[in-house]
Amino acid sequence: MTAPFPQKLVLALAQLNPTMGDVAGNLARARAARSEAAAAGADLVMFSELFLCAYPPEDLVLKPALQEACREALEEIARDTADGGPGVLIGLPWREDDKLYNSYALADGGRIEAIRHKVDLPNYGVFDEKRVFDAGPLPGPVVFRGVRIGIPICEDIWGPDPVECIAETGGEFLLVPNGSPYRRGVIDERLSVAVARVAEAGLPLIYLNQVGGQDELVFDGASFALNPDKRFAVQLPAFAETIAIITLVREGEGWRCLDGHTAKLPQGDEADYAACVLGLRDYVDKNRFPGVVLGLSGGIDSAICAAMAVDALGASRVHCVMMPYRYTSQDSLKDAKECAESLGVRYDIIPIAEPVEGFESALKPMFAGANRDITEENLQSRARGTLLMSISNKFGAMVVTTGNKSEMSVGYATLYGDMNGGYNPIKDLYKMEVYRLSALRNRWKPSGSLGPAGIVIPENIITKAPTAELRENQKDQDSLPPYEALDDILACLVEQEMRVSDIVARGHDVETVKKVERLLYIAEYKRRQAAPGVKVTHKNFGRDRRYPIVNRFRDAGRAAASRDEALYKTKGASVSADAFDF
Repeated sequence: MTAPFPQKLVLALAQLNPTMGDVAGNLARARAARSEAAAAGADLVMFSELFLCAYPPEDLVLKPALQEACREALEEIARDTADGGPGVLIGLPWREDDKLYNSYALADGGRIEAIRHKVDLPNYGVFDEKRVFDAGPLPGPVVFRGVRIGIPICEDIWGPDPVECIAETGGEFLLVPNGSPYRRGVIDERLSVAVARVAEAGLPLIYLNQVGGQDELVFDGASFALNPDKRFAVQLPAFAETIAIITLVREGEGWRCLDGHTAKLPQGDEADYAACVLGLRDYVDKNRFPGVVLGLSGGIDSAICAAMAVDALGASRVHCVMMPYRYTSQDSLKDAKECAESLGVRYDIIPIAEPVEGFESALKPMFAGANRDITEENLQSRARGTLLMSISNKFGAMVVTTGNKSEMSVGYATLYGDMNGGYNPIKDLYKMEVYRLSALRNRWKPSGSLGPAGIVIPENIITKAPTAELRENQKDQDSLPPYEALDDILACLVEQEMRVSDIVARGHDVETVKKVERLLYIAEYKRRQAAPGVKVTHKNFGRDRRYPIVNRFRDAGRAAASRDEALYKTKGASVSADAFDF
């Protein structure tokens, strides 16, 4: 007698935050999630792409010892399934003969029942899977307790072929494990792709994404389930761990997900802020720093970094230091103190006159006869950077770097000074976005934030003109175009790779655009030495945008290496963009 077709499957989605390379820890998290799923009556528990080692492993995955550790961990959790509880779907690197795959395993009944390999290996933007993995064959479904389940892995749903193969070979629904990092607009893009696959295959689709920070990347979770009519059945929260139970039921010859919890997802600036906080938290915690230290100058960049740090770690783990010099205004002293008090952090003041003047005294014989210039200004920044690194060395706290994307683009930063540090939560935010997110944080406290509600960044910090305060009455706009114009030009050059002529057509001055382009190129060597930071835009500095340092190409047919440009490059080795002649 033929066994009846299963009429229901209870699935646990484990939207969790694995730690890169912590195979034992990730296995322990998977076991704990399986126990929770069993208590909830689940038949099957699903984990994200490469969960046992975490995603993306980069060249770490080439180590045979890591591959073996993941294989052993899979065998351990497979043995656990002999207890009659939930089966397990989990991702890991899988070595087979002379090939290494990005794979997904089904374990049930005490053994490994099936393995599926990723077919489409992404090799664009932040992804370079073809560097380390081999592509698998088109997949058929796996059979779990009489149900034929299709498992396209992440990128496999961004084109039609893997899902089409699953549907044609009898797949009854699609479970999609992912390691899909956050960037603006990506949540909507994922949904559009998933809807297209559902429309083509006529099958329910459950999309499970990793959550958490890994170096520059932040994984937002935001997992969901779609029914064959393309309607949402379930939406899990973004930027948070959760284990959700989804019930699938057979209706006639097909399946449908019963409606479950539908979380409201953060949008726009709220999502960017949440990504910056999660990225900073996980970088600090996963690297086991006890906390962070940062210079609080009274300016907008350090203020929002302090707020993000408190939201991520709590006030007790954040140490802010004001390091005044003769050009530090009373407004800056007042604003920094008020910001620190609003956030509830430890706040110290370390005057830098003595170390700066000591440097100048040591250099005086060599600099005899030379005029004072940007070199002496940068000694202030380097003294501050040295002090912060010394505090870090002594007490173990990581230095938070506070330069925004506008500054990093044009080199308006000092090597071994304000660029010192371990991680930068606003590295991928332009200056005007920093202002916008600061105003947002004053009226909105993010979900899961450890910081206080209400105004945490004094209004005067948001409204006053930005300045590095390295000389008397200095303003950023003495050296740079207005940030509204600069940010638009940079977005055109960096994110969109637009021609100079097309940027000018948007209403920008041609000479200003050319100068910004030049500064963008000659600051490349600085960015190579900058701390990592959270990616939120379509193209960040680091994993996305990879430009040569030696580079004489200039748009609009200009001479490649004029005497003026050579002078700027020579200066750039030791100066900030204060030297640039806007």
